Amino acid sequence: MAMRFAFLLLLTLMTFNATADDARFLERDVTVQGETLHYRVFVPDGWTSKRTWPVVLFLHGSGERGSDNAKTLSQGLPPWLRTHGKDFPAVVVIPQVASGAYWSGKYEEAAIKALEASIDEFHGDRQRLYLTGLSMGGFGSWQIAKDHPDLFAAAVIICGGIEHPPRLESPSHVDGVPDGVDPYAWVASNIGTLPVWLFHGSDDPVVSVEGSRGMHHALEARKKEVRYTEYPGMGHGVWENAYATPGLWPWVFGHVKAQ
Repeated sequence: MAMRFAFLLLLTLMTFNATADDARFLERDVTVQGETLHYRVFVPDGWTSKRTWPVVLFLHGSGERGSDNAKTLSQGLPPWLRTHGKDFPAVVVIPQVASGAYWSGKYEEAAIKALEASIDEFHGDRQRLYLTGLSMGGFGSWQIAKDHPDLFAAAVIICGGIEHPPRLESPSHVDGVPDGVDPYAWVASNIGTLPVWLFHGSDDPVVSVEGSRGMHHALEARKKEVRYTEYPGMGHGVWENAYATPGLWPWVFGHVKAQ
C-alpha cells in the first residue's frame, strides 16, 4: 500500500512538473485558409517590451505532428529549453503540422504567420530572425529558406535534406524544385546569403546523410557560409547533441541581417 502511494505521489509530481514546464510555452493560434491552427511561444526569462528580441522559428519532425499543441514540446529545441531556457536570450516560435501533412502549403504559411504574430507581440527584431528544424522540420527549414530567402539571419538544420523528386510515402521533401536540375545546387542558389550550420548522423536509417552532405557541398561550391557537423556511427536522433553543441548559439546569434 505504501509503495503504491509513493508511486502515485511520484506520478503526480511528474505530471505537475511537466505541466509547469509547459506553462513556460505560451499557447497561441493563427487562422490560415479559414482554419485555426495552434502554436506555442517560448518567452525567455527577463523578457521586457523595453527592447527588441531575437526570434527563433523551430520546426518539429514527423513524430510530433497532430493538433494537440503539445507533442511539439517533446523533441529537439523545446526539451533543451526546459533545461537551458533560463539563460536563452530569444523568443522561440513552435508551430505544429497536422497528422499526415508536412511543412509546405498551408502549414508553411501558418509557420510564417505565427512568426510574424510573435514578432509583433513580443517585440521581435527583424534583423535577428533565425530558423531551425529537425528531420521533417529540417526539410521544412530548406523549404522556408528557399521560399523566404531574405527573412532569416542564420539557420540550423538537423538531419534534413531535399529529396527531389519525393517518394509518394514520404512526408519530407522540398516543393518547387524544377525537374531536370541538380536539386542541391538549385536550392543552394535560391536561399540568398543565409548562413547555415548542418548536423547529421553518419548512420541515419531514417533520413539519408547524403541529404546534408549534398547541401553542404552545394553551399560550399557557391562560397556560401556553411558549417557541417557529422556524427560518426550515430543514427537519426542527433538533435540533443546538436542543440547542446558548444558555440552553436553564439554562432547563431552572432549573425544579424543588414538594415
